[in-house]
This record gives sequence, C-alpha cells and structure tokens, in this order.
Amino acid sequence: MSSPTTAPRTFLRALFDTAVAAVDPAHCVPPALPEPPAGRTVVVGAGKAAAMARAVEDHWSGPLSGLVVTRYGHAVATRAIEVVEAAHPVPATPPAAPPPGASSTRCGSSAPTTSRCA
Repeated sequence: MSSPTTAPRTFLRALFDTAVAAVDPAHCVPPALPEPPAGRTVVVGAGKAAAMARAVEDHWSGPLSGLVVTRYGHAVATRAIEVVEAAHPVPATPPAAPPPGASSTRCGSSAPTTSRCA
C-alpha cells in the first residue's frame, strides 16, 4: 500500500478497496455458516441478501432451498435459492416487462424471466 504522504489518492483508493473486499459476501459469509442440520435447510432473506444467498449456496454441503427479496437491479444468479427483485423500501410498480415474444434473462440464468432468478 502507498504512503498517504506520497500518493494520497492511491492510498485512499487502496484503503477503500480493502474495506470493500473485507465485506464481500463470498469472503465473509462462509466462515459464519453453521454445520448443516439434519433435514432441510431453508434460507430466507431481504434487502441486500442476494449475494449472501449465492455465497451460502457456494459453500453449503447439504440440501438447500429458500427465497431472498432484493432491490431491482441487485439480483444475482443462484441455483437453489429463489431471488425476487422488488422496490425498496416502499413497494412500487415493477420495471416494464419485455415486449411480447421477447425474452429477458437476468442474473446469468438461461431461463427467460422478468421477475426472478433461480
């Protein structure tokens, strides 16, 4: 890392990048996960939980399902946990759907969808 006296902008950017990396769900969620219980595990989340849901899926060793609601534009691809986009904090009309016959894919999913990523 640069010295704050020689390159303040570079130094501050390095501090910022380090702080953001420290709270990356792919980095901080796995150590916090418990051992899988016997039976079914259901994940429920709201807010900025879509990236956390993906981190759980990537590091969970047992069966998993669930639902996470996140802001429009913040969904990520998941396999077992459904991700639904919605307005936040006040419900609103969803963004316009694609025209008839057109398909819309979100979150890297190969399945056409306008409201969820699975």
